[in-house]
Amino acid sequence: SLTLQFSSMKKERKKIIQNYSVVDLFCGVGGLTQGFVKAKFEVCAGIDFDASCKYAYEKNNLTNFIHADLTKYSPVEIDKLYPTNSIKILAGCAPCQAFSTYQQGNKKNDKWKLLYSFGEIIKQIRPAIVSMENVPNLLKYNKGKVFEDFITVLKTNNYFISYKIVDAKDYRVPQRRKRLILLASKFGEINLIGKTHTGKKIKNVLQAIGHLPKIKAGEAYYKDKLHRARELSDLNLRRIRATSEGGSWKEWDDELILNCHKKESGKSYGSVYGRMNWYEVSPTLTTQCTGYGNGRFGHPEQDRAISLREAAILQSFPKKYDFIEPNEGFTTSVIEKHIGNAVPPRLGYVIAKSIKEHLIKCHVN
Repeated sequence: SLTLQFSSMKKERKKIIQNYSVVDLFCGVGGLTQGFVKAKFEVCAGIDFDASCKYAYEKNNLTNFIHADLTKYSPVEIDKLYPTNSIKILAGCAPCQAFSTYQQGNKKNDKWKLLYSFGEIIKQIRPAIVSMENVPNLLKYNKGKVFEDFITVLKTNNYFISYKIVDAKDYRVPQRRKRLILLASKFGEINLIGKTHTGKKIKNVLQAIGHLPKIKAGEAYYKDKLHRARELSDLNLRRIRATSEGGSWKEWDDELILNCHKKESGKSYGSVYGRMNWYEVSPTLTTQCTGYGNGRFGHPEQDRAISLREAAILQSFPKKYDFIEPNEGFTTSVIEKHIGNAVPPRLGYVIAKSIKEHLIKCHVN
């Protein structure tokens, strides 16, 4: 049973790392948790407001998912998740849509408040280690006030703090994905490890997904429900067939070009309706990354957008990461959102490894 699997896996992790325990806030389907699991940490639980993440989170990480609104969930309840006398690690990625460039003028988007909730939880439970991942634009959001307020919480609670903007491609994620990573510790100076892959060692699209079976637009591979591609209209099929590897709508005949792209204001959107390049990393994957018209999400050579499985692999999820509950229906847009919102597990592993090296350096056990 899944309960027995949880128990067995937790015992195995405790053999390797005795006293460190992690709670993952805003956990989604477990990208960050997967990184901590691979680094042999015990993850007590993940917490998220999106109940549809529960199956994938628990199935792949063998730990508990708690469906809760962190603006209302008691920090006392979070504190109870940690084993007695454990060294508490609190990790999280508050939903970043509010901080993105595209949402700056959206007054209805108030998800930035979740970072304040994160700060309140830190003040209440005082974890030994904090990690936070978000989009770089958080540094500028509301003239930097939201981020500065979060830093103030950490400083007033006596944390050593470091943060920097990194590109996930430098850590063997086959994707151009810039992220702000913050680490904080009660024990001393803490820093993210340096780039692990540069130059020719960077993993490209071909290395990541070139081996997958060929499928057509609207088809799914019979052995993998996640390896499915969205249907394309006849017009969009003509468009993608007129696009070379790494190319975009700028190559098309005039009859295929959208009216909005013929205007001066539309000429800057060069990546939409584009194909990926086999020998480069993918563009940043979004919550609409399997839609042909939503970015450079066309397959490098097949006449379709990338499949859900390809998107997951480009996010560095293991090839057998299970997103779909057996005997249950699913919606492509929901799985696509789960994948696009996730912390790449490989980047999660880098964060976990940085924390492990810091604890060893500080002789904490």
